[in-house]
Amino acid sequence: MSGLFISFEGIDGAGKSTHIAALAHAFKARGRAVTQTREPGGTPLAETLRRLVLNDPMDALTESLLVFAARRDHIGQVIAPALAKGEVVLCDRFSDATFAYQGAGREFDWDVLLTLEKWVQEGLQPDLTVWFDLPASVAAVRLADARVPDKFESQPGAFFEKVASGYARRQDQAPQRFARINANQSPEEVWKDVLAAVQARGFLA
Repeated sequence: MSGLFISFEGIDGAGKSTHIAALAHAFKARGRAVTQTREPGGTPLAETLRRLVLNDPMDALTESLLVFAARRDHIGQVIAPALAKGEVVLCDRFSDATFAYQGAGREFDWDVLLTLEKWVQEGLQPDLTVWFDLPASVAAVRLADARVPDKFESQPGAFFEKVASGYARRQDQAPQRFARINANQSPEEVWKDVLAAVQARGFLA
């Protein structure tokens, strides 16, 4: 059985974690081995780099280099081996987030990010990217009492509007890979849409 790689994208507060767990359960119920992971992160080195990226001040190029360094280790240590074993890999964010946050949100050079993506990923892309599209104002309300915001979560609404435009641009460039989900619904309705997107591609019988 071939491996399957599904990424989940969107701003914090969009509900990704809840539905990643639900989808993992659905695949396990059908006998599939599942690896749940996240970016930046997923390995000890990548988690160290995650803390730097989310909390320390730095320019957009430095952020991008650190994120792609973390991704390189993550792919080599976790994602590629799991896919080689035929597992389902469910990843909370992948390279689309870098284009959305650093490329669009931080207005960093898109072509440089494409070059880094080519070097680091060597053609690896998710089989499906589920984008939880949610207005920044709604996400802010959901996160208000959740935790102390990191440096990205504390950005103004205009920043997240640019992030959304970055995700939309990535979707335009790879429409067959993306499933755009209206995350401003009840959790039950969002789950129905997520499940339908996965089933439409034949990934869950």
